[in-house]
Amino acid sequence: MLSYNELKIGTMFKFEGVPYEVLEYAFLRMQQRKPVAKTKLKNLLNGQITERNFHQNEALSEIDVEKHLITYLYNHKGEFWFCEKGNPKNRFKITEEKIGPAAKFLKPNSEVTAMKLDGQILSVKAPIKIDLKVKETPPGERGNTAQGGTKTAILETDAQVAVPLFVNTGDIIRVNTDTGLYVERMEKSKE
Repeated sequence: MLSYNELKIGTMFKFEGVPYEVLEYAFLRMQQRKPVAKTKLKNLLNGQITERNFHQNEALSEIDVEKHLITYLYNHKGEFWFCEKGNPKNRFKITEEKIGPAAKFLKPNSEVTAMKLDGQILSVKAPIKIDLKVKETPPGERGNTAQGGTKTAILETDAQVAVPLFVNTGDIIRVNTDTGLYVERMEKSKE
């Protein structure tokens, strides 16, 4: 059993029969009131995000989530197909809601971690940073750097990311899959 002050970001627990993951946590103590844990939670069954306060008299049951490496194969009409690592015969699909915002950055044959509870996949965690090739981007304009200068680039997975003006078509860039932001240029195009 977990108490309200043992919660932290990334903790997974069951409350009222539903598994949750803590996305944000703050411990609040106001004058002459009982302390509360203010949280932002992700429902691991349907992906909904809710805010809830927990008090000291509420007990939460910690869940043990199994982590398995799986391989992303392809997507078609909102269905993302995966297979067990090293066993391409055993294929299964996962909805985009369970993958989250990282879905648009997945490349075929990339490995991700599946979070399982009682044999059911709750969510999929992609690597924090992924290297992707820039498929298309407009040329950078000289002198347009007063505000730091960014432009939109279309990546090999058809995701769109704001990149600095010096990034060109064919470059390989690193993207943060949690935030969807450009991190750095890994390799300059050879063209």
